[in-house]
Amino acid sequence: MSASRIAAIIDQASEIILGKENIIKLALCTLLSRGHLLIEDLPGVGKTTLAHLIGKLSGLDFHRIQFTSDLLPADILGVSIYERNSESFNFHPGPVFCQLLLADEVNRATPKTQSALLEAMEEKQVTIDGKTHLLPQPFFVIATQNPASQIGTFPLPESQLDRFLMRISIGYPDTDSERALLEGKDRRELLEEITPVITPDELVQLQQAASSIYVAPAIIEYCQSILAYSRQAGTFNHGLSPRAGLALLGAAKSWAMMQSRQEVLPEDLQAVVPAVVNHRLVLPED
Repeated sequence: MSASRIAAIIDQASEIILGKENIIKLALCTLLSRGHLLIEDLPGVGKTTLAHLIGKLSGLDFHRIQFTSDLLPADILGVSIYERNSESFNFHPGPVFCQLLLADEVNRATPKTQSALLEAMEEKQVTIDGKTHLLPQPFFVIATQNPASQIGTFPLPESQLDRFLMRISIGYPDTDSERALLEGKDRRELLEEITPVITPDELVQLQQAASSIYVAPAIIEYCQSILAYSRQAGTFNHGLSPRAGLALLGAAKSWAMMQSRQEVLPEDLQAVVPAVVNHRLVLPED
């Protein structure tokens, strides 16, 4: 069931996002690893379309928030409102209470608003007025952001970047894919025609199957050598944390399952390393 379901998702997605099969696989790998995804690229290359597509194909309850400079934390999390009839405060959930949240152009909001997602991403819950509210399960955040060099953006703090399992860039399509895109139907119309390939329950089963993929001691040593190099090479401001190591192994397990294997090979780690570490490693400024 795992191989056929995964192949069906990739095939369907490749009909909408043309010429980007590896990007689609990385996005799906993030989902299977119970992680959050950050998509960073120029406007107009398909970031939001990819997020919508994942929501459609996975059958998850999907909400989208357009991040702007005047967005407030309450606009994301919700707010407690005093009800005169009951003489009490009732909590009105915000759009974060869903299974898949698209935080569109997340770096256009202020740091205070960006930080409203931290607890939700890490703990799968939000705390309002001292009360904790659990989020639906499964819960994922897909955030898009424009390059930091563009006007009106606020950089994401390192603590929030670390909450994302992967950061990917879609990039421009190749010539043939772009020609097919220009000649074909509007992507938004095609998205409307998409039907779910799996249910949320089936997604949970796939996640459980991915987490059970075997990792040999030699692969763990290989992962540790990557972490050690990042800390000792002197190339970066700081090395990778143990959480980054867990993210690497988790993503490698999902990638191995996507290749219909029951154990992780070195090439599985190599396939996911760039997307898992590129937002966690910072080069020193000259």
